[in-house]
Amino acid sequence: MCRKSPDACSRSSVAISFCSMNSNTTADPGLKLGDSVLSSRLLVGTGKFSSIDAMLDAVRASRSQLVTVALRRFNREQDAGDDLYGPLSEIEGINLMPNTSGARTADEAVRAALLSRELSGSPFVKVEIHPNPHHLMPDSIETYEACKQLVKEGMTVLPYMPADPVLAKRLEDVGCAAVMPLGAAIGSGGGLQTRAMLEIIIRDANVPVIVDAGLRSPAEAAMAIEMGCDAVLVNSAIAVAEEPSLMAKAFADAVETGMLARRAGLMSRGEAAIPTSPLLSFLSGE
Repeated sequence: MCRKSPDACSRSSVAISFCSMNSNTTADPGLKLGDSVLSSRLLVGTGKFSSIDAMLDAVRASRSQLVTVALRRFNREQDAGDDLYGPLSEIEGINLMPNTSGARTADEAVRAALLSRELSGSPFVKVEIHPNPHHLMPDSIETYEACKQLVKEGMTVLPYMPADPVLAKRLEDVGCAAVMPLGAAIGSGGGLQTRAMLEIIIRDANVPVIVDAGLRSPAEAAMAIEMGCDAVLVNSAIAVAEEPSLMAKAFADAVETGMLARRAGLMSRGEAAIPTSPLLSFLSGE
């Protein structure tokens, strides 16, 4: 499958031919993360929901196969209350991805990740280190150090990161299964504010690129997929919607539509108008 965005394809006729040929003839191979291949390209978070029941309904409606959960929400000994492990583990086809939210250093993130693997049995971990509560931006240095250690531990590591092309390559080089650059600040609904940097990351990446944080609408999710991202992770936009399960379905449909459009081959952009029908000489009296 061609991973180039429509803009990238329009730069040369060779690129256009390559993208069109591959996108029309190759079936979607799915989202490969480590040893797992997922048919859904929508990852969902479990925070901010008004109730566990609302969250579970949204997860089912999202058709997601990978759900991220904060470590503090794992409690196998607890039947109710704040535990999410039990309820989520009962949904067929769901893989849990513990995250290290709340960690401020690489050491804290590594400890949290190893504990979460023991509790959940999941090989996945979302490395999330944002020490400043005022802007919640990920710490690039601590994230890199934590990922190096966790890859050596044999985990399937997905780092939440700034939209930094240099960091993305370094995380890929140490063995991360994907990179997860932000579209905008966590919970901001700012959309794809980092689009220019995302395009560079997509162009150079040899692992999946997953937009994590900032998406507000299903249209933005479709746009991310169309431009070449392999998946999106959405939490706040679903959780705070008036009808979370309906919004989850909307995001699921949008992601699938975005991939279908990308496989079909979007037209290239142009600066001048081009007629859709030939200009016939008899209309001008010639």
